[in-house]
Amino acid sequence: MSSSEDEKVWVETQASPEFQALRKKFRNFAFPVTAAFLGWYFLYVLLTAFARDWVSQEVAPNINIAIVLGVLQFVSTFVIMWLYERHSSRTLDPASDALRDKVNARLAK
Repeated sequence: MSSSEDEKVWVETQASPEFQALRKKFRNFAFPVTAAFLGWYFLYVLLTAFARDWVSQEVAPNINIAIVLGVLQFVSTFVIMWLYERHSSRTLDPASDALRDKVNARLAK
């Protein structure tokens, strides 16, 4: 296949309902989770900047609310990673594999 024919296949693939559905599945997960995480992160930053008295309260010896919230930032990052991997494996990967196979079959002709 020539370069212009390859490009035509990719343009048609991007316009296909399968590709659009794949993008929608990705965005329906990624955008809300990203917004939620950024909101949680900025809340943490704002609390440590403007609510110092509150975040300085000890919950255990040498452990205050700010440290707990900071550790929870790491926990939430790993939870998001796990949720994305699960979503990707169950939803995105099968659809993208089918789309890839369809494109490869068209490019091989």
